[in-house]
Amino acid sequence: MLLFFLASLTHSLATQPPRWTFRFFATVLLFGWAVEALGTTTGLPFGDYSYADRLGPSLGPVPLVIPLAWAMMGYPVYVVAARVCRTAVPRVALAAALLASWDLFLDPQMVSEGHWSFATPEPGLPGVPGIPLTNFAGWLVAAVVVMSLLESIAGPPPHPVPRSSPPVALLCWVYVSNVLANAVFFGRPAVALIGAVGMGIPMAVVAVGLRTPQPQGASA
Repeated sequence: MLLFFLASLTHSLATQPPRWTFRFFATVLLFGWAVEALGTTTGLPFGDYSYADRLGPSLGPVPLVIPLAWAMMGYPVYVVAARVCRTAVPRVALAAALLASWDLFLDPQMVSEGHWSFATPEPGLPGVPGIPLTNFAGWLVAAVVVMSLLESIAGPPPHPVPRSSPPVALLCWVYVSNVLANAVFFGRPAVALIGAVGMGIPMAVVAVGLRTPQPQGASA
């Protein structure tokens, strides 16, 4: 997780203006902490859940690695969505769909490893025990909110990412590795199938969009 976060941060520092990088990461880190603090104390928007004492140091009720997770994934999904979508509403929608669908893989893995748990895990998705439907709905709401905030506070990156770039590679790696790991190594075929379809739809939009030439003067 830390390496993924550092890859996202260093890529932004190397390719985008410092002001944009600061606005982006400050926004997503603060949002990640705030929404998880709200979730663990009120049950909104994800459902009633709690963290195990195994994720390292915390700031209040939230382990510090959790906001890093929001930022590590928030960066590639937003900059890739910005590369694909020229206007704000489709950009926010695509980025939010990518971020929310990632949780179809994330929560099953973390719950199965005992990093957090839900007080009322039913009803849930078929073949995905321990996680209520409210969690996935909450992720979609939170993803739309954070991507809308990023659109307003940071805006699309001044320098669009090329088709062959670390953020694109990271996003593809997350998708392919999670499908493969759940199908072959973790023994969770339902998670592999649901995640493959759920994240596969916005990934297909990305694949088509990356084939579209950028305006003249932008990176190819």
